[in-house]
Amino acid sequence: MTGTATVVGAGIGGLATAIGLRRAGWSVTVLERRTELERYGAAFGIHPTAQSALDRLGVGDALRDHAVPYRDAHIRTPDGTPIARLPLERIERKAGRPELLISRPYLLDALLAGLEAFGDVPLKLGERVTDVDALAAGQDLVIGADGIRSTVRTARFGDRSGPRAVGTVAWIGIAGIESPVHGETWGSGRFFGLTPVEPGRTNWYATAPEATTAEELRGLFAGWHDPIPRILDATDPAAWIRYEMRHLYPALPSFVSADADTAAGPSGAGSSDAGRASVAPVALVGDAAHAMTPNLGQGACTAILDADALTRALAAAPPGPAGVTGALRAYDRERRRSAQRTAFASRTLHRFMSTERTRLRDGAVRLLPG
Repeated sequence: MTGTATVVGAGIGGLATAIGLRRAGWSVTVLERRTELERYGAAFGIHPTAQSALDRLGVGDALRDHAVPYRDAHIRTPDGTPIARLPLERIERKAGRPELLISRPYLLDALLAGLEAFGDVPLKLGERVTDVDALAAGQDLVIGADGIRSTVRTARFGDRSGPRAVGTVAWIGIAGIESPVHGETWGSGRFFGLTPVEPGRTNWYATAPEATTAEELRGLFAGWHDPIPRILDATDPAAWIRYEMRHLYPALPSFVSADADTAAGPSGAGSSDAGRASVAPVALVGDAAHAMTPNLGQGACTAILDADALTRALAAAPPGPAGVTGALRAYDRERRRSAQRTAFASRTLHRFMSTERTRLRDGAVRLLPG
C-alpha cells in the first residue's frame, strides 16, 4: 500500500525509514529538531544482516565505498594479554561476508544521498515537534525516530519508559594513527576499545566512572598496553565526545500505536473525542523504541533493521487503515522481542565488562570458544 507519512528524527533510523517508505511509493516528510545533522565521528559496526537491509534500501554500495572489514580482534587484559577472540570469523563464515565498520558521517552521507535521489522528500531542519496528535492529523502514519528522549513515544505511550543512566561515562574519538591491534581491553570498572575506521585512522572508545573528566581519562589508562596511551595522546581532548551511558527502561509493551483506542496520549486510556479516528497511528524505530548501551555495538544495526522491517511490512500491506494496522502489528512482531533481547544482552554485557571482580570475569571469558 501507499500513503502519507511523517518521520520525526533524521538520524540513522529515521533516514533509513524515509528511504524505505519512499521506495514503497509513500509520500514522506522528515522533520529534525536540530538545525544541522549530527556529523560527529565514531565508527558504527554494521552486521551482515544490517548490510542486507541497506542493500534492500538501495544504499549498500554507498556503504561499502567507505567501510572497512572488521576481521581480527581480541579481548585483552590491561597488560596486553589476549584472553579471547571476538567472534568475527564466525560471523563472516555464517553470513558469507564480514562485519563492516564505517564512520557516522559516511553512513549519514550514504543515507542522505539515497533520500535525495528521489528529489521529492522534504528534510526540514530546526523543526521541533511538540504536538504529535496535531502532526498526525491528516497523515496515514507517523514514525518516531527521535531518539531516547522521544517526544513521539511519550505522546503515545506516556513517560513510564524513559532514559535510565547506568552510572558510566563513555568517551569516543578518532586518532590519526593506525593501531596494530584491535578489540577491547577490560580492566577493573573500565574498558577501552580500538577498531579500524579508515586507512591511517583508528576509532577508539573508553568507559569510566561517571565523575571522570577529560583531564583524568589519560591517567586512567596510562599504564595500559600499547597503543592505548599513544592513541589517547594522538587525539585532541577538545575533539573527544563524552556522553553518559543510558538505556530505555522499562522495555515498551509495543513499538506501535496502531488503533484508535491506543492513540490516546500519555494516559493510554483511550478517548471518546470525535476526531480521534483521524489521528494517524505511530511506529517507533531505533533509540525511540529500544535505546541500549553500546556494548554490543548494535545501536545502528537495530535501527536499520527496524526501518527495513517496518517498510517491508507496509509495502506488502493492502490499501486502507486496516492495512496499515496489520503492517504495524507485523512489524512489532518481527522486531520488538528481537530488539529488546539485544538491548538486554548489551546492558548485561556492560555490567559484566565493568565489574571490579576481574579475576572471575577474565576466567569466564577465557572459556569462550576461539
